[in-house]
Amino acid sequence: MDLLLVLTYAALCIGIFKVFKIPLNKWTVPTAVLGGVILIGSLIMMMNYNHPYSEITRQYFVSTPVIPSVRGEVVSVNVKANTPIKAGHLLFSIDPIPYQNKVDALNAQVLSADLDYQRALQLMKTNIGKQRDVDVTKAAVDNLTAKLHDAEYDLRQTKVRAGGNGYVTQMMVYPGLYVVPMPLRPAMVFVQQESFTYIGWYRQNSSMRLEVGNEAEIAFDALPGKVFSAQVIAVLPVLAEGELQANGSMISLSQRGGMPGRIPVKIKITDPRFADLAKYVPGGSYGQSAIYSEHFHHIAIMRRIILRMSSWMSYFFPFH
Repeated sequence: MDLLLVLTYAALCIGIFKVFKIPLNKWTVPTAVLGGVILIGSLIMMMNYNHPYSEITRQYFVSTPVIPSVRGEVVSVNVKANTPIKAGHLLFSIDPIPYQNKVDALNAQVLSADLDYQRALQLMKTNIGKQRDVDVTKAAVDNLTAKLHDAEYDLRQTKVRAGGNGYVTQMMVYPGLYVVPMPLRPAMVFVQQESFTYIGWYRQNSSMRLEVGNEAEIAFDALPGKVFSAQVIAVLPVLAEGELQANGSMISLSQRGGMPGRIPVKIKITDPRFADLAKYVPGGSYGQSAIYSEHFHHIAIMRRIILRMSSWMSYFFPFH
């Protein structure tokens, strides 16, 4: 972005020299260069600090691996890939017959054990039976009832449902597939609709100008020439480069490569125009953003202009 400002000044100087027919000599050229260094340098310093810019801005989202709680053969798939669905929507069904058979068997066992318990209780009341027989049969009923509840839970888990609003992407399950409850082998990948957020990565030099509520703007490479108004809703208080986890090694300077890291700033798009264009911005899209503080607000116009110029540059891209 700073390069665009330099090129703009260079083009302006060339135009002035040609229009006013200013001769190129040892006085005019150094004056133009020195003036550019002072003018452009001052603008860049004030803009970068008071109205920071991030060339690394991205849309993030949370994906949830759909892992069945029980194993079995998939008998039906009730969702289409990349189609929005609501929480509780049936994703796919696992053959319930083995689990239904177990529930039926345990129901019969519970009924039989309960009869034994009732018989022991009656004998105890007539002073023929023993308290131990009552306790043993009661324990058998409780044990089988707990197993029945577990079996009924497993039976319900043969219907795998969406845990929230969103959509399934990269669906990898079809009728006839045998699925197992293994974390490393998800049956589907579910994208949470409420998880979409926009984060700009800002240099630490401008941390005093990153405040919640500040006005912001964001532009996506997927939408060349369009800049959307936004607002800062959170400045994350930690950087991943400083993260430590308990282990047997001591802290060293080489950890995380010694990189300073950038401050993650969460941005919310407030521009109503974005609602109609959001479909052209797939999850994970890349872009750039700028934040406008109340300090030196009169030079914020320069940042806005340069951000738009940079957005126009998205019309051009290399061929691979």
